[in-house]
Amino acid sequence: MENLSDYKEIVEIIRESGGEGFKYCYQCGLCDTVCPWNRVRSFSMRRIIRQATFGMTEIENEEIWRCTTCGRCPQRCPRGVKIIESGVALRRVATEYGVFPTPVKPIRGISASLVGEGNPLNEDRKNRGQWAQGLGVKAFSEEMEILYFPGCYLSYDPRLKKVAQATAAILKKAGVDFGILGTEENCCGESIRKTGDEALFRRLARENIKTFIDHGVKKILVSSPHCYHTFKNEYPEFMVHFEVVHMVQYLMELVDQGRLALSGEYPKKVAYHDPCYLGRHNGIYEEPRRVLEGISGLKIVEMPDTLEESLCCGGGGGRIWMETPKGERFSDLRLKQAMAVGAGVLVTACPYCISNFEDSRLTLAEGDDGKSPEIKDITEIVQEVI
Repeated sequence: MENLSDYKEIVEIIRESGGEGFKYCYQCGLCDTVCPWNRVRSFSMRRIIRQATFGMTEIENEEIWRCTTCGRCPQRCPRGVKIIESGVALRRVATEYGVFPTPVKPIRGISASLVGEGNPLNEDRKNRGQWAQGLGVKAFSEEMEILYFPGCYLSYDPRLKKVAQATAAILKKAGVDFGILGTEENCCGESIRKTGDEALFRRLARENIKTFIDHGVKKILVSSPHCYHTFKNEYPEFMVHFEVVHMVQYLMELVDQGRLALSGEYPKKVAYHDPCYLGRHNGIYEEPRRVLEGISGLKIVEMPDTLEESLCCGGGGGRIWMETPKGERFSDLRLKQAMAVGAGVLVTACPYCISNFEDSRLTLAEGDDGKSPEIKDITEIVQEVI
């Protein structure tokens, strides 16, 4: 790109975008040793950071769009380099100059859908609350105990609507006074921010924050770890603070308080997958396991790459919207790990993980003799036993 030929200009843009941490990198390569991409192809985050140090002269390189922001490499970096922030800053520079991943259409189309309809799925805003029809779910009011924020995928995706419906059933069973915003709910903006579109993230965030304040929201319950991370850790940049709880935390709270009884049986072998944005990014590991351990007949089996070393599903960093070729999908590897430990059910607590695992289940269905595990959100299992 001729107008980015001066590396000093690029470095300055990246630093202003929050990615100056790359200057501390001394190229040890530990980031590459834990990156899940190197299980399926050759990829070097170290090289990208190195290029950023001297000015990203290859901004059009597809490699900058590969990072899933899973959080494995910052764990290992001995210099505290802000690897994710630096990578996102590079994407921000690229998008500001009109450079997008190939194919370009999905990201641009998603941006247009977020602006027009408040979701990345090109669905009508007027249909956002239809998942709750017939369930007796009310519109949120200030007097209510909690706002349930299902997020985009649980509001529109046919498979993931079942998770929102299971959540609503659990809340009603526990006597929780909750409501939803319906058509007034916007995408949280986490994934579009990770693709580099800072302006659109800020627009979505400000619209959500205004809606929360106007409705007197104090406590927000979410099903997506990406919503959780954004509301809890990124919206405070706008000088607001809401109490944010993920459903796995709330489930444990309801059980511990005696408001929810896990009285049924679930006689299956279950492997729990730690989502990146629930586990590594926010340290939530114990709660889902405690809930599952309290279910009669359920046996938890741990897979390789669990807890802090959990294998990314491949959906973070905006990758949920980008095509990943067969043979390079982390979710395929994860299903094979679940099968190897004899799990009949692979359970998680993230819509991106469920979406990717369901796709992999179809991909691996041929030739597995029916051994592919069921894919469940933890709320779906809990709904079966209350």
